[in-house]
Amino acid sequence: MAVAGIFVTIELEGALAERIHAQQMAVDPKMARHLPPHVTLIGSSGAGPFHSDTPIDVLQERLLPIAAATPPLTLRFGRAERFVDREIVLLPLDPHGPLRTLHERLRGCGIPYAPARYPFTPHCTLSLYPTLDAATRRALLAVREPEPFEVRALQVYLTREPQPARHLFTAPLGTALADEA
Repeated sequence: MAVAGIFVTIELEGALAERIHAQQMAVDPKMARHLPPHVTLIGSSGAGPFHSDTPIDVLQERLLPIAAATPPLTLRFGRAERFVDREIVLLPLDPHGPLRTLHERLRGCGIPYAPARYPFTPHCTLSLYPTLDAATRRALLAVREPEPFEVRALQVYLTREPQPARHLFTAPLGTALADEA
């Protein structure tokens, strides 16, 4: 089934993004070519994508103030794991604290979204599409990215599969806080 909708993501940057992208390309090039390594805040677990016909001015009106009022986040991945009852391998993030607060604020912004199949489980996917052999699965589950990383912006994408995702805009974090200083 084709996916259509508007997704809000955190894109990984720098050496962390390069390492994760290399892992993704090695085992799941189809997924790795779709978007840069990222964490989905709206469009996956916790809340499905915003409706694809939402006008960009409405998206900006609702999402930019949330991002502006949210300070940059420092996050850290846990040990790689399999998604519940799936072949998917991912790097999990703590679903509580500031990341949960941001997710809930985005979810509650008044833009309609599709239902989610799973509770909020923030993560970066290492492998989505292929069925993994035992050696590849073990290698992915051994991936560790323990260093904390900073999130300074949200990215908003329109997806209408099978077409490539289209970047709509960037929502910088903490700009309202910087303006107050």
